[in-house]
Amino acid sequence: AGWFRRLLHKPKPSSAESLKSSHSSSSSPSSSSSSAKSSSSSGMSLATSSISLSPVSAPDISASDSPRWDKSYDVCICHSEGDVELVEELVSYLEGQPESFRCFLQLRDAVAGSAVVTELCDAVQNSHCWVMLITPGFLQDPWCRYQMHQALAEAPMANGRTIPVLKDVDRKDYPRELRNIYYIYMALKEKSFRQIRDTVMRYLQDLCRSSTRRME
Repeated sequence: AGWFRRLLHKPKPSSAESLKSSHSSSSSPSSSSSSAKSSSSSGMSLATSSISLSPVSAPDISASDSPRWDKSYDVCICHSEGDVELVEELVSYLEGQPESFRCFLQLRDAVAGSAVVTELCDAVQNSHCWVMLITPGFLQDPWCRYQMHQALAEAPMANGRTIPVLKDVDRKDYPRELRNIYYIYMALKEKSFRQIRDTVMRYLQDLCRSSTRRME
């Protein structure tokens, strides 16, 4: 009986203690929620990093089944007689690249005894890309303009095959037939050579990708 009376007279916890207990119990889910949120955020970061795309590997333009070999040359250089020295430097640069670009140089590769018109047309048809070295001499040479027209007839759209390169020519003198095609302005020779190389490479890589998609 004595222990029962002591139990009845035991003081109840104060309201402050009750609130403290209640607050303590309610903060626990909050902290766990915060922890979950942090965990969720961490998971999202990991997921994002895990699905980040790796750069698409470039096609091998030198593979034995590459459509690059469908034509005799990668690049045909169209130039005036007065620009032979500069063109020889460009050809030496392109042929010395790891891809060993095949260049058509008229004075070197034209067949002796053949007609000029025939050689120019064959060079255009048997090349993937055409570099037009547009100088004052180019603008005055009827054979250069003829070859330019042949290239445009072969591929009239600006799809990367025709590569105009301006040197010592004002923009206002840029051939009207090429106005829908971006050109490379040759201020620094080394930089321009790299731009030409990159443009040819990009076209050949796109050609390989298109061929692969058609096969699939």
